Amino acid sequence: MAKKKRQTIGQELQKAFSTGVSYMLPSVVVGGVFIALSLATGTPSKDGMEVSSQFMKDLLDLGVSGFAIMIPLLSGYIAYTIAGKPALAPAMILGYVANNPIGSAQVKTGFLGAMLLGVLTGYFVKWCKNWKVTPTIRTLMPILIIPILTTFILGIFYIYVISVPIGAAMDWLVATLGELQGGSAILLGLIIGAMTAIDMGGPINKTATAFTLALMAENIYAPNGAHRIAVAIPPLAVAISTLIDRKKYSKEDRDLGMSALFMGLIGITEGAIPFAVKDMKRVLPAIIIGSAVGGALGMVNGVEALVPHGGLIILPVVNGKLWYVLAMLIGTLISVLILHFTKPTFEDGKIEK
Repeated sequence: MAKKKRQTIGQELQKAFSTGVSYMLPSVVVGGVFIALSLATGTPSKDGMEVSSQFMKDLLDLGVSGFAIMIPLLSGYIAYTIAGKPALAPAMILGYVANNPIGSAQVKTGFLGAMLLGVLTGYFVKWCKNWKVTPTIRTLMPILIIPILTTFILGIFYIYVISVPIGAAMDWLVATLGELQGGSAILLGLIIGAMTAIDMGGPINKTATAFTLALMAENIYAPNGAHRIAVAIPPLAVAISTLIDRKKYSKEDRDLGMSALFMGLIGITEGAIPFAVKDMKRVLPAIIIGSAVGGALGMVNGVEALVPHGGLIILPVVNGKLWYVLAMLIGTLISVLILHFTKPTFEDGKIEK
């Protein structure tokens, strides 16, 4: 009986994640394409890609807005699938919180935190809906009591319980990376590459970014080179995988693959998030391994990225251009190869187990 219950919860979560991704996809596509188009017209600077045209700046703002809303959409519709309409607004608020720095440690947990909060919100609201209350109170439950209670309890839980140890762990990671600097180039490159891909814009990724930016201020650019190689590998890998292994993806995923390809060329790691959410146990290991290898190859061959941005768009301001491209290509192909052998065929609207 217990085994059957676990399978039911697993199926419910799989459906919730798929629904969350489905509602998030248009926002990812709009954001990714607009950002890619605008940055493609920019010039590399010490602050990243600098867009001079006012029209392209406006387009960039639209793209950034699309990216800002995609994580709340993911969290909101995960919760909505589990518990219905009363869970939607609290989960979107909490998804926004997860995707922005908050608390004393200013922690940002990205899509992984948003997924967790979406699930917690869904089951918390589902529990609230089973309360035995008077008819008068029941009419207030979905629009007043449940949203306020859910947002307050889970928001405070996230800020004071979840984010504190994450912030401490990030500080420890920065210190550990600092000790590795000047030691093994391969090991440092492997760690930076893996950190870049593991949560794609979350706290681990941002820790790697903060570490490389701090070293850039001291005119040390090799770790940033490894990081900027790695940021492009996840979206490039899933994009190429959708092109060569079409039977392993839905039509929706194959269409998204083209958007992910543009994002990879521009160095937008978040292009791989929808693929990771839908098939985390296969996609995450593949892109982590590929990014780790790419980062290590960049470090050991002395690649230096002179600006805080990634992808092929910054090639003119890279020292060691050949190995920058080769490391990115090799890491991408490794991820594609892993996906080729691990992802099953997509049939009848679902992925075979």
